[in-house]
Amino acid sequence: MIKDRILVIDDEASIRSSLQGILEDEGYDVQTVETGEKGLDLLKRQNFGLILLDIWLPEMSGMDVLVQVKSMEEHPQIVVISGHGNVETAVKATKLGAFDFLEKPLSLEKVVLTVNNALRQHKLEEENIQLREKIKPRYYLVGKSAAIQKLRKEIKKAAPTSGRVLIGGENGSGKELAARLIHQQSQRKDKRFVELNCAAIPDDLIESELFGYLKGSAPHAHKDKKGKLLQADGGTLFLDEIGDMSLKTQAKLVKAIVTQKFEPLGSPETVAFDTRVIAATSKNLKDLILKGKFKEDLFFKLNVIPMTIPPLRERTEDIPLLIHYFLRYFSAEYGKKPKTMGREAMKAFLNYTWPGNVSELMNVIERFVIMVEDDEISVSHLNLFVEARELESMPGLHNHLTLGQAALLFEKKFIHRALTKNRWDLAKTSAELDLNTEALKEKIKAFNITLFD
Repeated sequence: MIKDRILVIDDEASIRSSLQGILEDEGYDVQTVETGEKGLDLLKRQNFGLILLDIWLPEMSGMDVLVQVKSMEEHPQIVVISGHGNVETAVKATKLGAFDFLEKPLSLEKVVLTVNNALRQHKLEEENIQLREKIKPRYYLVGKSAAIQKLRKEIKKAAPTSGRVLIGGENGSGKELAARLIHQQSQRKDKRFVELNCAAIPDDLIESELFGYLKGSAPHAHKDKKGKLLQADGGTLFLDEIGDMSLKTQAKLVKAIVTQKFEPLGSPETVAFDTRVIAATSKNLKDLILKGKFKEDLFFKLNVIPMTIPPLRERTEDIPLLIHYFLRYFSAEYGKKPKTMGREAMKAFLNYTWPGNVSELMNVIERFVIMVEDDEISVSHLNLFVEARELESMPGLHNHLTLGQAALLFEKKFIHRALTKNRWDLAKTSAELDLNTEALKEKIKAFNITLFD
């Protein structure tokens, strides 16, 4: 179980010692410092759920510390400690954002009660942050296929451990979902799940996003920033598309995983962390290793527990279940009467190969729920959407195309129309077009033909 961390900032050694003893007996992880400056410095390198802050401190006052902590992007709860006669100041501190105040001489029962309440409030605020950061739970691990049942068992086994997980699978297959389920079933579930998409961040910024930086360490570093690795301290860091991470950052990540420490950019001091790393990739990392684009030692560090998310075309028996789930979900979200999927339309969905996997299916169903007024989605609705899309991209409407480009576009649309008419039955479409099935598959791949093209 990950312990809640408490920081005590007080210039009296006896107070620091007493509070540390009381709170460690209660099962908390406690650190103490005697000045506000040291406390602020420690907050750059560690995460705390609560600060017990003396109002009267040498040099920087407790009130100034309170204001600085509250201005941070992420900050703990603060309980101020005031001497007798300073209650008015303590009340002012609560107006500035302090959770509560304790009056000296300290009462053991009052300290424990106040700390428990403050940490409970901190956890509620953390949960709200997680809910805001989390993608909408549009689907759970829906399905009855053997592949999905196997994946459920693997998640159940891996989740209670702190073992690093490497998840492979095509785009849209559900890698992030699997990572979130692992986190939700782990002992770290009350801490943060933090995501970093390595493919979405330029090479020159990914290191600072991961490890953080101090103000002035780079042109964009206008203030101190905690990196994702420290933001997820005590919780889980999900590194999506790890194969796109730069080699320089890979090397630093390997060192951090081995030592459980790292140095933020611009900092001479190391930062300790306790973060579970789950990585995902749609690329073949072993091929990248052979090409010198991925570090082999990082692969072995991440691949403690390997998992593979099957593509949707390999678990077609799950498609009706997913369709039913999405129809109910989006109907409720948009306040519409639940729709059903007609038999012929369902046949087309089952025949289609779903290159975008579950994400593509989800988007298609959302479109139908919004745009189709009928209670039942029929195959005619597929034609309706296709014709609208085709009109938008007819040669000459928007671009000046060469004869060759126009011919290719016509061929793509002609094949797509035939596939739609035949409910994506490849054998039937091949016969109609006088092509063998393999040749048709090649053309679908070459033209990147999708359900709504």
